Amino acid sequence: QVQLVESGGGLVQAGGSLRLSCAASGLTFSSYAMGWFRQAPEKAREFVAHISRSGGNTYYADSVKGRFTISRDNAKNTVYLQMNSLNPEDTAVYYCAALRSSVLAYAPPTNYGSWGQGTQVTVSS
Repeated sequence: QVQLVESGGGLVQAGGSLRLSCAASGLTFSSYAMGWFRQAPEKAREFVAHISRSGGNTYYADSVKGRFTISRDNAKNTVYLQMNSLNPEDTAVYYCAALRSSVLAYAPPTNYGSWGQGTQVTVSS
């Protein structure tokens, strides 16, 4: 049974930083590209960042490019999201997910088959 568990969320002031972690189990982690998504109240879930299976390729939403960094440690079965220069518009529940297949596009949430429960990030102004 695949399990993804996010952690590291919390309340931070604008301009601050947080590092999210997503620990995976029940799958061969190094065989899956991973993504981070977020969902704010009354908004659709949106793509934030993606990392390839080896970690050699990363992609970001324009809204977070230059501020967020996705990384992974395949030895620890964990993917990370370092978030810097946070602003109130980054407030959301953040989810990690495993891409169903490497041939699928990385942005659509529907291309991901396993999801964590999410971790709340709140940025105060």
